Amino acid sequence: MNKTRDWYQASYAQSGFAAQRRYPNEEFLRFVGSRFGSVDPVRRANIKVLELGCGSGANLWMLAREGFDVYGVDLSAEALSFCQLMLERWQVRAHLKEASIVELPYESASFDVVADIFSAYCLDEKEFACCLTEVARVTRPGGYFFSYSPSKNSDAFKNHSPASKIDLSTLEGILRPSSPFSGNRYPFRFISQSEYAKMLIDRGYSVLSNERIGRTYRNGEEYFEFVSITAQKE
Repeated sequence: MNKTRDWYQASYAQSGFAAQRRYPNEEFLRFVGSRFGSVDPVRRANIKVLELGCGSGANLWMLAREGFDVYGVDLSAEALSFCQLMLERWQVRAHLKEASIVELPYESASFDVVADIFSAYCLDEKEFACCLTEVARVTRPGGYFFSYSPSKNSDAFKNHSPASKIDLSTLEGILRPSSPFSGNRYPFRFISQSEYAKMLIDRGYSVLSNERIGRTYRNGEEYFEFVSITAQKE
């Protein structure tokens, strides 16, 4: 975890907002629209949404502008500083905490939605299992979990050399120069649809959607895929 934190601290210190995207993830927008688009804006103020690894706030500002009660947790103090600036630019508010997503600093059954948008992939298999257990703990019955996470169908995982594997799903980093996300020198975990579904079912969720979202890089030479999964706490 320290290696990941240090990498992001340095990335934000060097690049500022350019270290991350400025606008929300498209699949997350689909989730929010499909589940809450018809909810009266006044009622949204009572819907608590937590983003794991919120970074510089690309998703949080949208949630806040849509009227949700928004929370973000990140292990990088530098990221949270930029997140606060992002929120101020959009003239909205969110509750931010510097903490690990393996030990969430919130009471049980606190949130209606927990979202992991290309963040928990930096955890190895053991750490991620702990993270999902924490997610299940802080999610209210009937609440949702949304995740957008790297898929094992990606060329970056199938052809990962010269990077080594930490475990069956996690690389030590993305070291092949021609690979998407090359230069990310911290644990980088991939998952399959079936693995993700089982982990969530084992923690008391029903899987509502489980999709593959893919794109190519370098004029079609490299394929990278994500698992976009939505589950509801029973």
